[in-house]
Amino acid sequence: MRQQVWAVALATAMCASVGCRREEKIQLEPTEEAPASLLSIVHASDPKSSIQLIKGFHGIEQNSWRWTMGRFAVTLKPPIGAAEQGAAVVLKFSIPDAVLQKTKTMTLTASVQNTTLGKQTYTSAGEYTFTADVPANLLKGDATTVDFSLDQFLPAGAVDSRELGIVFVSAGLEPK
Repeated sequence: MRQQVWAVALATAMCASVGCRREEKIQLEPTEEAPASLLSIVHASDPKSSIQLIKGFHGIEQNSWRWTMGRFAVTLKPPIGAAEQGAAVVLKFSIPDAVLQKTKTMTLTASVQNTTLGKQTYTSAGEYTFTADVPANLLKGDATTVDFSLDQFLPAGAVDSRELGIVFVSAGLEPK
């Protein structure tokens, strides 16, 4: 016990005589403090836009795309003038052959506020662009959530531990 007290006293005395100072100075680094703003077009490859991928998305793969689930949603900023003129929702994606071999067909439906915007049925694998008009009355606020659903998808465990729908590349609201 006396040795411990003596060691603490010696350390304190040494600190007082030579000064216990940290030689490294703390350097301040700038941080991005601007509030995140919504984008009209989001890309799977952009980590900043991932906050707009509301539900039904898996993690980014190969720094360029993401798998979706059977139901997925994206929140987008309406383009200027959309509240008066409407806009078009544009979804870029692909359907892998491995998915279509199991599902045979796949129908994609887009909706906003429970209003169906359009649907398209796909019968072959490949890269696609889905486009549907969004009426002006559904674009009145600062943000619009577009819900997508697939009638056919691969349930978890079929080929992967995750539910797999389509390969998402980008989604956006474009002016008319």
